[in-house]
Amino acid sequence: MEKEPFQPSTHKTSLALKFPDQAERNDNLIAGFSTRRNGVSQTPFSSLNLGFHVPDRARDVLINRETLAYDIGQSLDRWIVGEQIHGADIANVTAADKGRGATNHQDAIPKVDGLYTDDPEVLLTALYADCVPLYFYAPSAKRVGIAHAGWKGTTKNIAGEMIRAWNNDGIQTDDIYAAIGPSIGKCCYEVDDGVIEHIKALVGDQDLFFDEKATGKYQLDLKAVNRELLLRSGIKSSQLSVTDYCTSCSNLFFSHRKENGKTGRMMAYIGLGEV
Repeated sequence: MEKEPFQPSTHKTSLALKFPDQAERNDNLIAGFSTRRNGVSQTPFSSLNLGFHVPDRARDVLINRETLAYDIGQSLDRWIVGEQIHGADIANVTAADKGRGATNHQDAIPKVDGLYTDDPEVLLTALYADCVPLYFYAPSAKRVGIAHAGWKGTTKNIAGEMIRAWNNDGIQTDDIYAAIGPSIGKCCYEVDDGVIEHIKALVGDQDLFFDEKATGKYQLDLKAVNRELLLRSGIKSSQLSVTDYCTSCSNLFFSHRKENGKTGRMMAYIGLGEV
């Protein structure tokens, strides 16, 4: 049985992510996923909402972000955030982009759902409330990446786009580790024929990825689809971790589906942690 990659930590605001064999490599890597706890936002965003793009009070969101920053030891002036438009575009960012999107939504890296960097001075971040967080790490190349994969980004294969970009830079797939973070599970994610046709075109008509519960109604496992896409991109199963957490089932997280769109956002983050 694979060990759950997201573990409780000393951080009050988030779970810590550990890639396979990370401890043996003595990495300084910092990676994790925030919960909805220990913030100041009021209902329905209670309490650690980290999204400026929802109708929460901006002051509360900023306080929440500062709280997470302090807790994980990564100040806001290191953070980089993408706009996230449910696409598959990704951006290579550096220290020149530090602070983009950290204190407001307007300054985020435009039109991207994925970020990657070789720069130890930055922290990559992305926002979620049911969509799939994808984490990437190449130890030898000292590169990290993060991607936001809702069903649209998944069917556009943002996972594969990240791997291809790294391969184009000379990073071998054998050196890449990946992890899939908390998202809505198959247990709670009902979709229609329109979504499933996109899924079938991508990975085929397999019970592994969805179950038909009624005519035109399906329970979709987005984490399983993204895992398949990463494996098809060449990621070794031994270097790929998948969480058991469902954001809809667990009261640790915000859930767009469960809360009818009136909710906050968690944050995934990853950085080389060497400065």
